[in-house]
Amino acid sequence: MTTFKIMLSSINDVKNFVNIVNKYEFDIDLISERYVVDAKSIMGIFSLDLTKTIAVEAHTEDATEFAGELKPYIVE
Repeated sequence: MTTFKIMLSSINDVKNFVNIVNKYEFDIDLISERYVVDAKSIMGIFSLDLTKTIAVEAHTEDATEFAGELKPYIVE
């Protein structure tokens, strides 16, 4: 499992993020405080507080390509 933090600042960011994650077969979760939602669900993402950073959990051994595509959203 690979974990990193992202920030989705606009509706377009959310739409682009969902388009990216839906290309991958493995499960991807978003975690914001005590809430966990499926990253492939646009409605689930909009239920989160998007003013804060969100943790991404990719349930795969090799998330290099995935992380590369999400680089514009990753925060340190």
